Amino acid sequence: MAIERVTVVGAGEWGTALAQAAAMAGRDVLLVGRDAAVLDDINRNHRNSRHLGAQILSSSIMASTLFFSSDLTILAVPAQATRAALAGLADLAGPVILTAKGLEDGTLKRQSEILAEVAPGTVPYVLSGPSFAVDVAAGRPTAVTLAGDDDVATEDVAAALAGPSFRPYAAGDRVGVELAGALKNVYALAAGAVDGARLGASARAALIARAFAELSRILPAFGGKAETLTGLAGLGDLTLSCTSTQSRNYRHGVALGRGEAMPADLAEGVFTAPVAQRLAQQAGVDAPLIDAVNLLLGGTVSIETIVAGLMSRPLKRED
Repeated sequence: MAIERVTVVGAGEWGTALAQAAAMAGRDVLLVGRDAAVLDDINRNHRNSRHLGAQILSSSIMASTLFFSSDLTILAVPAQATRAALAGLADLAGPVILTAKGLEDGTLKRQSEILAEVAPGTVPYVLSGPSFAVDVAAGRPTAVTLAGDDDVATEDVAAALAGPSFRPYAAGDRVGVELAGALKNVYALAAGAVDGARLGASARAALIARAFAELSRILPAFGGKAETLTGLAGLGDLTLSCTSTQSRNYRHGVALGRGEAMPADLAEGVFTAPVAQRLAQQAGVDAPLIDAVNLLLGGTVSIETIVAGLMSRPLKRED
């Protein structure tokens, strides 16, 4: 599969960072967005000052409001905006990399399921793993997972995006990678709440470990592989999101743990938490941490009461 031209849809922080990564890998990049001022800044000054500050961008990136198909499309919009964004891309076909980490509110669908509905002529790939946009754009070493259904084609796409500082590892468990990426945001809310409530580092470490165990039950219930959790899209992303103040979901959780009002710019985990709860219930999977996050988001139960409930659950073996 020859990939020379890449179109990135979404000129926010993450979309611009992925455009930068593709350009650093030697690809010609079209970055599609809606904000004329942002696009002009990219074309004239090789910066996206609104989202990435003074970071210099590659001159191989051209920004536009118009979408043109290319060898590879990368969709970098929020999970709840995926359906609308796809509907606005006429004649979208070929390989599409989905980068949003979330489940659609209302339909309970994963991002690739939305893609199959709206653009059935496309080939889905899922990009996930421990990565922050500022690091990718600045050329700091970053390793991620790229999951697809065809091993050879996935390796070709990964190779097209691989550069001096951005390393995509090809994988086959698209469903597992997608679920792990979406659900880690819910657990990041919980980890932030633990820290916001000053429950201690021991509590946060225990939460991460039990989140991993919970994920190992959820993924197989929906066709994913538990072993996916040992890689970048699992343990790597879960650890980063649950421990870094750069994580929006973690910061949001901190505010919840402190009893502060939820930020106006809601984190993706806020939308995914109730969807994850319904999916777990439908599959008959025990997910007490997801249940706890939903109680916390409901605003009627204190974090102290929620933790007391978790700590009073019947003891059982860890294996």
